[in-house]
Amino acid sequence: MLTVAEVTKSYGGKLLFDAVTTSFDPGNRYGLTGANGAGKSTFMKILAEELEPDQGAVSRPGQSRLSVLHQDHNRFADVTIRDVVIMGNQVLWGAMVEKEKILASGELDDESGMRLAELEITIAEQEGYEAENQAEQILQGLGIPAESWEEPLSVLTGGMRLRVLVAQALFGEPDILLLDEPTNHLDLDSISWLERFLCDYKGVLIVISHDRHFLNSVCTHTADVDYENIIVYPGAYDEMLRQKVAYRISEEKANDSKTRKIADLKHFISRFGANAKKASQAQSRRRQLQKIQVSMTDLKRSNIQRPFIRFEPKLKSGKIALKVERLTKGYDDLKVLENVDFTLQRGDKLAVVGPNGIGKSTLLKCLAGVHEPERGKIVPGHEVTVGYMPQDHEDALVGAEGKTAYEWLSFWDEKATVEEIRGLLGRMLFPSEDADKQVSALSGGETARLLMSKLTLTGDNVLVLDEPTNHLDLESIRALTEAMQKYEGTLVFVCHDQCMLSEVATCVLELQPDGKSDFFPGPYDDFLVKTGKAEP
Repeated sequence: MLTVAEVTKSYGGKLLFDAVTTSFDPGNRYGLTGANGAGKSTFMKILAEELEPDQGAVSRPGQSRLSVLHQDHNRFADVTIRDVVIMGNQVLWGAMVEKEKILASGELDDESGMRLAELEITIAEQEGYEAENQAEQILQGLGIPAESWEEPLSVLTGGMRLRVLVAQALFGEPDILLLDEPTNHLDLDSISWLERFLCDYKGVLIVISHDRHFLNSVCTHTADVDYENIIVYPGAYDEMLRQKVAYRISEEKANDSKTRKIADLKHFISRFGANAKKASQAQSRRRQLQKIQVSMTDLKRSNIQRPFIRFEPKLKSGKIALKVERLTKGYDDLKVLENVDFTLQRGDKLAVVGPNGIGKSTLLKCLAGVHEPERGKIVPGHEVTVGYMPQDHEDALVGAEGKTAYEWLSFWDEKATVEEIRGLLGRMLFPSEDADKQVSALSGGETARLLMSKLTLTGDNVLVLDEPTNHLDLESIRALTEAMQKYEGTLVFVCHDQCMLSEVATCVLELQPDGKSDFFPGPYDDFLVKTGKAEP
């Protein structure tokens, strides 16, 4: 069990948690949820003993093993990939390293012999003789190529290195497992593997994720960070939302009823308080008034805010919005896309799927006019205009240097009034002071919302969105999903959020090895069934 007692923490002058007391039990899997800035990662660092609370304490059994997903892959750059994973169990790794040092020294006296025997017991107790096999199974599940397992971590790209750190956190059946955004840099197949792995995990799991499908698939409980408190709800994310909304509505109704009762009592006391004949009745009502005022629920303001996102085409495109014929693109000797063919009619919403590194972003850059194909052609339909949101937001911030969010957004529609621009920014959760922040000072989530504001303003009838959920919290992702559903133009998008894929896509393009592709003219869930990837 992991116990939190009276934990209070402020950060940057903002109170995040106020005397939080709760516990996390073995066998339960907790999703840690809340708006961006609510304090999820701060709370996770407190649990991991990487950050001290201002008040209160966190405790766990003395012999329990805690495993945390780290992000600092550079410290392991020269370590072989398999060993990086095994290092997740520090007791085992320390015993293995010490054993190798003793054996390599060649000095095997009685003392070193006794120490070797002790180390062998430790290695056996920590299942060290199965360690390499266990590490390889996890690496395979997370999509790390087998030919790289004996290479140093530095041979992998940044995203793949972070996958190895996920493997490190999972290794060795820790008693308590803390994972902050473990699905970042994972493709859909790896996410599915991780879901199955975690559902079999028997310890205490606490996970932060902005992937609603992942949370609903994995979590048995939800620890929600809001109202300067952490409330644990039974059930996964969607069930937590239902309970939270129902409780809020119930308490608001109860408060409204009490407020009306208070007004009636005050009216009676004001009218008859000085009347000797009704003095006892007035006194009785004073006592009732005190009891009701004490029972009023203090409903704090929620941290959760939801942007209002709407994409509306200014012009309707032709019936055929986009035709791609034998599109081929590569880099040097690497063939990324070869003879890609598909046609989209107005209103189609195409999800582009496939493993990481297969060419999804390359295809979208070709569609957006950022890259020129080597062969083949892209034929836009009548009156088509394309709006593009790249995976790397810096690529989209053309002319943003030295500008505020308001100034940069105004550039994209000179006819828009000050009120229209500021109203749009307000709906996208930029209050007036944030609208006047420099674009370079915006957070990842703010930058994503600013780019979506631009697409709202330009009113394109074909949208090309590459990982649009990056840096967004769960509420913003839900708002974006609804906006994509309601969009009446044509949509091409890449994302690893299975809820978005299931709820938005009307057709699917699967990119496959060797540059090949397969177009499926139906929704994403039907595509999963057709390809045998649907969950049993």
